[in-house]
Amino acid sequence: MTEPELVDPVAVEPGASTTGGRRAGSPPRRLSVVGVLGELLITAGMLVLLFIGWQQWLNNVIVGTQLYGQSVQQSQIWNKAAGPPKSESPGAPPVITATIPNAQRFATLIVPRFGSSFYRPIAQGIGVVDVLNKAEVGHYPTSQMPGAVGNFAVASHRTSYGANFGHINDLQVGDHIFVETADGWYQYSFRNLQYVRPTGIGVLDPVPEQAGIQPTDRMITLTSCNPLFSAAERIIAYGSFDKFFPRADGPPAEIAATVKGQA
Repeated sequence: MTEPELVDPVAVEPGASTTGGRRAGSPPRRLSVVGVLGELLITAGMLVLLFIGWQQWLNNVIVGTQLYGQSVQQSQIWNKAAGPPKSESPGAPPVITATIPNAQRFATLIVPRFGSSFYRPIAQGIGVVDVLNKAEVGHYPTSQMPGAVGNFAVASHRTSYGANFGHINDLQVGDHIFVETADGWYQYSFRNLQYVRPTGIGVLDPVPEQAGIQPTDRMITLTSCNPLFSAAERIIAYGSFDKFFPRADGPPAEIAATVKGQA
């Protein structure tokens, strides 16, 4: 006869199997270097995913909310300087803003297709550190100012730092794009998208892709990276000028709630 296996009654839960386990008094199993390294890599991977999620979504939401509030406040400052509202008179000739120093905010961008709370400051220049990474929309200094004959071209990030142009590919023909300055609101209508290589700077010409041609139209061009999470290409959105709304007449009805902070 064989002796029955001795089992420590304290170490075993009632009803648990007592076969196939570690014998009482045997040393604990040691963790291998590979096992520890694997666990560390898994933990690190989870932290990276959490950080990316925070940066690409939650942080964009927080930044967007902050920029919306700042834009509403700026519009109120411009309103006080303009005086009491008058009767609306669309069709007035657009006022052209003077040259602006680098990195200085001078306008805001409103795109209803991007949501009622999309209200973003526009600064002069496209520097990564001093403009784009501050979650601002940057104006190409070599392009025209809002409402001017030619091409008013701007750029912004698509997936980070506010992701201002995250939905640029959702624009539909006829969607309105508004640029606001101290003088009033410039309304453009979206026409089409184009995809170019990063070297395709012809989209910034006064007449896009037509270097040396004298412009006769007033245009807006939005540029960002494409595809998402990549800088392999540029996605370009073109719009044509419709009308100018003087500040003293109040904002266009389509964006009144956004401008007044009621979005």
